[in-house]
Amino acid sequence: MTRVLVTGADGSIGRAAVAGLCDAGYGVTGLSLGYDHASPADRPLVGDARSPVDVSAALEDVDAVLHLAAIPHPSLGTPEEVFENNVAATFNVLAQAGQRGIGRAVIASSINAFGVPMNVNPVVPAYYPLDEDVPVDITDAYSLSKYVDEQTARMAWRRWGTDVIALRFPLVKSQQHLLRFRATAERDPSSMAREGWAYLDLRDGVRAIIAALECETPGAHVVGLAAADILIDRPTDELLREYAPTVPLRRPVAGRGSLVDTSRARQLLGFVPRYSIHTGDQAVSAITS
Repeated sequence: MTRVLVTGADGSIGRAAVAGLCDAGYGVTGLSLGYDHASPADRPLVGDARSPVDVSAALEDVDAVLHLAAIPHPSLGTPEEVFENNVAATFNVLAQAGQRGIGRAVIASSINAFGVPMNVNPVVPAYYPLDEDVPVDITDAYSLSKYVDEQTARMAWRRWGTDVIALRFPLVKSQQHLLRFRATAERDPSSMAREGWAYLDLRDGVRAIIAALECETPGAHVVGLAAADILIDRPTDELLREYAPTVPLRRPVAGRGSLVDTSRARQLLGFVPRYSIHTGDQAVSAITS
């Protein structure tokens, strides 16, 4: 693998991923609707991930695909726009990659793919810690689009033999932006209860992406991600008693321990989160204490 196509290359995760891949020695073809920031990609292209023509041009000489292009929130379009954009782009990118014989793709899914965090009904997760098999209950177009994207990944593997990893990202931001989100969440902890107050440092997001691109495990896999602790600076069990008292806890969680099971990320990708909003750049072993 020497060249990676990154769709959504000018998004917040996309820019960091492009930089990380370049630093790791990969050639990068970027595809974005436009560029508000200078891109370190050696081949930055303007185009739409839904366009067969644009994606075909972007896939020239590419060995692997990182598909990040999407409308990232249901508030950023009508339900029809959000669902149709996200699903069409993912199908177009994976289908064209598969038809070209490209053997590896990584796509951005979301913690919202199981539907409960954005659900309009007063539902709660079936259990904590959340894993990739938690029961699905979806009422919004964005969550549905991410769930369908995961099925598209499975279809691409079955049809063309393209190995695909769908990364279920939680809130992914830089430390600076995470501090702002933490302040908001601490004013109203109930706002993030249904996603387990999960987050991921952007640097760890890039590390997970590179690990997924370099993973040699065949098949199509959904992989949940999160920091090793929760966003809010309170003990996890205290928050659960107050904001999710009816949700079963499948294993004890110490300190500010995470409510996302990331064992599949560790087993398949060899990925363990390194950064914490609470300890900055200190070792991960310290962050749940």
